[in-house]
Amino acid sequence: MLLKADPTFYASPKLAMQAPKETLAYVAALNATGNGKPDAMVVVDVDPASKSFGQIVGHTDMPNAGDELHHFGWNACSSALCPYAAHPHVERRYLVVPGLRSSRIHIIDTKPDPRKPKIVKVIEPEDVAARTGYSRPHTIHCGPDGIYMSALGAPNGDGPGGIFALDHYTFEPLGRWEVERGPQYFGYDFAWHLGYDTAVSSEWGTPKMVEDGVNPELLLAGKYGHNLHFWDLRKRRHLQALDLGAEQQMVLELRPAHDPTKAYGFVGVVVSLKDLSSSIWLWHRSNGSWAIKKVIEIPAEPADPAQLPPLLQGFKAVAPLLSDINLSVDDRYLYASCWGTGEIRQYDVSDPFQPKQTGSVHLGGIVRRAAHPKNPKQPLNGGPQMVEVSRDGKRVYFTNSLYSAWDKQFYPDGIKGWMVKLDVGTNGGMTPDPKFFVDFGDLRSHQVRLEGGDASSDSYCYP
Repeated sequence: MLLKADPTFYASPKLAMQAPKETLAYVAALNATGNGKPDAMVVVDVDPASKSFGQIVGHTDMPNAGDELHHFGWNACSSALCPYAAHPHVERRYLVVPGLRSSRIHIIDTKPDPRKPKIVKVIEPEDVAARTGYSRPHTIHCGPDGIYMSALGAPNGDGPGGIFALDHYTFEPLGRWEVERGPQYFGYDFAWHLGYDTAVSSEWGTPKMVEDGVNPELLLAGKYGHNLHFWDLRKRRHLQALDLGAEQQMVLELRPAHDPTKAYGFVGVVVSLKDLSSSIWLWHRSNGSWAIKKVIEIPAEPADPAQLPPLLQGFKAVAPLLSDINLSVDDRYLYASCWGTGEIRQYDVSDPFQPKQTGSVHLGGIVRRAAHPKNPKQPLNGGPQMVEVSRDGKRVYFTNSLYSAWDKQFYPDGIKGWMVKLDVGTNGGMTPDPKFFVDFGDLRSHQVRLEGGDASSDSYCYP
């Protein structure tokens, strides 16, 4: 425990944008080869002044095979500076890394040598289930008073999914977060507006619905998640559900405004049953309650069925498959990963009700297989997936693997993991860094976390 606040904590988004540039990135890497070897936490050098820039400089294997490392996060962040924080002297030191398939949670220490992270604790799935009633942990957020983690469902593979808490110091599961769940059943992502004592959660499906990939019967029947849920953050009670409509399938990634005086945020929808398009919706305060509005639509692209995986051949189009979004710390630019079409888009959302597209880069894609400038003759598989933005908003990193069951369905020839970096223009626009292309070999790269924090790791209590 520190006697003063961690220097990587920032009271406001404005101060966070002035932070030193990141020099390392931590990347969750999946072993999907079936060779019995474990997943790994990989360290990538992102310092342009370094001789090992764009190279893997650290590698920590998990103790067991079959975890399916997915979304992970820091144990503590800038929310610890909130005026009511119970733990103002915790340190951004540990990565909390769940296995989505194993329900095992790993605590990884990034000190004393950040290039050699070490596993210091493993929480077994039986302990998670006994204390919380949940399994398949998915997303981590460091809160003012603890570590919060979402889960897709119950230990038997059904619902409900929800949120549970870990202790800041021991990392032991404390228990289920919800006091009154209301109609919420599916789980996926969650976010909060600390200035409005409000939490938001989104929906995917139960473990049984997702672990074998997209089920066409469930999808076409509109059975996957299509609601947003709003909660009283302090009282842990459900307040309101907003249904986007059964046509909007898989309401996934949530990105709230970073400025705590702004009560709005964005959520991505993977696919519309009407036309295979993806969309981004804005949630916002309206007359004392919450409302939602579609503000971005990304169309499917016509394609020769012979170039499509079986799941899409009947539609004669490649779906964007919007799988991740991210919002810059100044709340100006929103990034959208179209994993199916191989495109990452940038939108100016200075007016969140009227986004304007300001940039587009193609890499990979089910049909396009667009190459990277470092090797322009090499077609790439996979596509823009997990996207992370530096605190100053000048650099965007993304990886290309989504989830092993989805990888197999949409890229049946296999995915070779890679990570790239885009440089952001002063007034928008994005350009791939021709010197930065990380080849993960047999591992598949997924979530990226930046040293000292990034655009989706921290919450702020001061404007």
